[in-house]
Amino acid sequence: MNPIQNLLATVWHAPQWMLLAALSMTTHVVDTCRAEEENSKNDYAAELPRVPVLEPIEAMKRIEVAEGFEIQLVAAEPLVASPVAIEWDASGGMFVCEMRGYSENRDDAISRIRHLTDSDGDGTYDRATIYADQLLWPTAIYPYKDGLFVADAPDIYYYKDLDGDGVAEHREHVLTGFGFSNVQGLFNSFRWGFDNRIHVACSSVGGMVHPPGQKDAGINVRGRDLSFDPDTFDVQITSGGAQHGMCFDDWGHKFVSSNSDHIQQVIYDDHYIARNPYIAAPSSRRSIAADGPQAPVFRLSPVEPWRIVRTRLRVGGVVPGPVEGGGRPSGYFTGATGITIYRGDNWDEEYRGLAIVGDVGSNLIHRKRIEQASIEMTARRIDPSSEFVRSSDIWFRPAQFANAPDGSLHVVDVCREVIEHPKSLPPEIKKHLDLNSGRDRGRIFRIIQKGTTTRTNPDLKLVSDRQLTVLLNHPNAWHRETASRLIYERQNQKLAPSLVNFAANASRAQGRIHALYALKGMDRLDTQTIRVALADRHPQVRRHALRLLETYPQRAKLADAVSPLANDPNPEVRYQLAFSIAEFNHPKQATLLTQLAIQNSDSPWTRLAILSSVGDTASEVFAELIALESFRSSNAAQMLVKLAQIIVRQKNPDSIASAMASLAGLSDSNPNFALPILGAFRSVNTNTDGYHRTFSKLIEKACDQALNPDLILSRRLSALDSLALGNWQQVAETLEEIIRKNSSTELTNRALFVAAKFPERIVADWLIQDWNRQTPERRKMVIESIFARPERIKTLFDSISSGKISVSEIPRSRYTVAANSRDKVIKQQALAFLRETATASRSEIFSRYRNALENGGDPQHGRTVFRKHCASCHRVEETGYPLGPSLAAVKSRGAEAILTNVIDPNLEVNPQYINYLLLKTDGSSATGMITSENATSVTLKRAEGASETILREDIEQMQSSKKSIMPEELEKSISPAEMSDLIRYLMEVQ
Repeated sequence: MNPIQNLLATVWHAPQWMLLAALSMTTHVVDTCRAEEENSKNDYAAELPRVPVLEPIEAMKRIEVAEGFEIQLVAAEPLVASPVAIEWDASGGMFVCEMRGYSENRDDAISRIRHLTDSDGDGTYDRATIYADQLLWPTAIYPYKDGLFVADAPDIYYYKDLDGDGVAEHREHVLTGFGFSNVQGLFNSFRWGFDNRIHVACSSVGGMVHPPGQKDAGINVRGRDLSFDPDTFDVQITSGGAQHGMCFDDWGHKFVSSNSDHIQQVIYDDHYIARNPYIAAPSSRRSIAADGPQAPVFRLSPVEPWRIVRTRLRVGGVVPGPVEGGGRPSGYFTGATGITIYRGDNWDEEYRGLAIVGDVGSNLIHRKRIEQASIEMTARRIDPSSEFVRSSDIWFRPAQFANAPDGSLHVVDVCREVIEHPKSLPPEIKKHLDLNSGRDRGRIFRIIQKGTTTRTNPDLKLVSDRQLTVLLNHPNAWHRETASRLIYERQNQKLAPSLVNFAANASRAQGRIHALYALKGMDRLDTQTIRVALADRHPQVRRHALRLLETYPQRAKLADAVSPLANDPNPEVRYQLAFSIAEFNHPKQATLLTQLAIQNSDSPWTRLAILSSVGDTASEVFAELIALESFRSSNAAQMLVKLAQIIVRQKNPDSIASAMASLAGLSDSNPNFALPILGAFRSVNTNTDGYHRTFSKLIEKACDQALNPDLILSRRLSALDSLALGNWQQVAETLEEIIRKNSSTELTNRALFVAAKFPERIVADWLIQDWNRQTPERRKMVIESIFARPERIKTLFDSISSGKISVSEIPRSRYTVAANSRDKVIKQQALAFLRETATASRSEIFSRYRNALENGGDPQHGRTVFRKHCASCHRVEETGYPLGPSLAAVKSRGAEAILTNVIDPNLEVNPQYINYLLLKTDGSSATGMITSENATSVTLKRAEGASETILREDIEQMQSSKKSIMPEELEKSISPAEMSDLIRYLMEVQ
């Protein structure tokens, strides 16, 4: 070893201050000779000492646990190696999914499943059997009928030991088609649901899932999850689509985690939305962390040497990739994984329901307390400046968690020296690392409350069916779920009377819910049992009774028991009723939906549920709601517009006539309310003179309000929005006056946005004619509007060719999109403009701006630069729009990261921030970042907070630009001195 390598190897497990000092010394020494080393030698072995693994007992000493808890080792190498998931069979033995092929050895088929047992009952596993081997990249397991389902992308298999030797001889191919292009985006987290199905997190790779040999029957799971029947393998799409980690709480609420978005609540099931193709729904996943999705974390471990070297090489342009700021890549969630709700009985009751999330990159376990006041939840940090569990050992990689038979929380530690995605490691560094280091290592821990003891794992296979019924009420979730699964497997019909009694009288609400679903799984759910559950004292039992009623054959008999729930004191019960009622064929469906809309006018989620359920009662609900003055003046009045749009798209003449008849009472005194409703019927053949007269009057009043300086801004903006419902001749003069008067930014931008909605060719001339007088921000909006329609692009390109507009004033990204146009003229012109605007390479430009990092910079002027050039996509100090990545996260990665992201935003693009182009069936197009995707719609978001949700039935084609939403070539408008000011501001701002 040379002196630097020897120093780092010596102090790696020394106190934190000593290690940081050594790292600082190393960085300083290497920076001094950077030119010689990086330009000629290119060998960084001296700076990349291997970090030695600690034996399990020593590793335990490096772990810090929150007060009141302790961590215990229950299994380690050689019994386990590279564990990524665990599950217990009914006998209490532990199956371990070993992903030994991570991260580049998939095709070697060296991964496997092992079965661990505790032969002496001391709480530590001491025997291991290889249950199944020759697997590729297995990521999830679940026991069923003395066998085991295994996720091994692209497949799900069912394994079974037929001769009792502990080794599975039988393998059945269940499903296939899951993606495997990203080792960190594989499907994962098999979970048993209340519904007696196995639920799966499909992750970021997605796939077209189908039974083997039936590719035509494939289901696209991109952006969503699925569940499957463990007997028939029937697949159903579910909401989700996060990266790694998925779980349920005691009540069936679903939570997911996704890398830097560490805790998300899944608020609705996709199949409800799919019933109505005419509603544009928001994302089903909601980030619920009070401290933000990419929340701070308090790492105890040092930053790995390879990260420090990679950062320096990226800064110097030697290798590509985002810069991590001289060894400061930590301090926030970057590898959130394995979200689990604690549901055991070892910890005190106050800890039940805590959310547990690991960060494998920061060697820690985070916890949050979940609060719920209505439908949407909030998760709050418990440890103010520390973590639930953290280690100074970088080999500690907590990837998954499990509620155990003994009531504790188990931790799955992959135990790897390097957990990074191999594609993020440049060859110059990668050749000095061993990505297989740790393949033969692995640890499984349990976390218990101090002063407690854990019980021996029970053998539920020996338990009678009647005893299983009692276990449905056990305080430990593993007992309840395993008993539920075994009851479903055994299908003992004689158990039904006991389950009926238990569904009504079990002391815990969880037990009553499990009993209901056990009856459902045996097809023995009866009318009286559901009736009792609908009136249960606990709201979650009532909620699940509604879900069960959806498929109950004799549900019509329970109409009288359902109706009172429209007035249920619990918002979740009302929310569920709004979804479920469409399945009941309830005689008072329209009345109940109207009642729910009135009582829940402040809940956008309940309104969404109502819209998913209206079906052919839409016109009845519309007529009842529009007649109520109290509803017309509420925040939910926009729901009337959506109902009108649904009615028109349904194309039922009787429904349309009925809805339009209810418009007669609309006053023409409030165009902001009435115009959007009337406008929804524009495409209908409305020959009624009264309709046209009212509509024209309202357009005139909206024009007056938009121009009236005495009205508050919000009223004028609403009036402008209404003008989009008129025709160009009616509104052009008003829109032009607002823009020509150089009104407020908000009014002018809104006027441009409204103008862009009109298809007339003259709109392009009208938008372009004042080009030289428009501000840079306004030009962005004009460009967005012009590129929305092919005919406008031709007008713009003609203006460029004639010299009226400089070719360099249009972003190259726009020319790139146009170069893929199906219009040959537009394509040829765009290619010519791309050649004409070719610039220096990003690395050359970065080099020119590198000095910006060495100048002091003026943070006050930097604030001005930010607000002028960056606020349209980023938010700082309550200014701007949060479209792009968190600048707090970028700040923690250092000044170099900021410069790199500004100069070369496409160097390494997070898929979340890719710009998409959507071609619509009406010939127009839209661009933006996809922020939500569900069964019926896609939502795009752009700069300045602009957002557009487009129904799938209106989309002809959707394609990725493979480019970042962040614009290129900002150096054209930000000088090196301004860049220095901007970076100084962003590094200092709180």
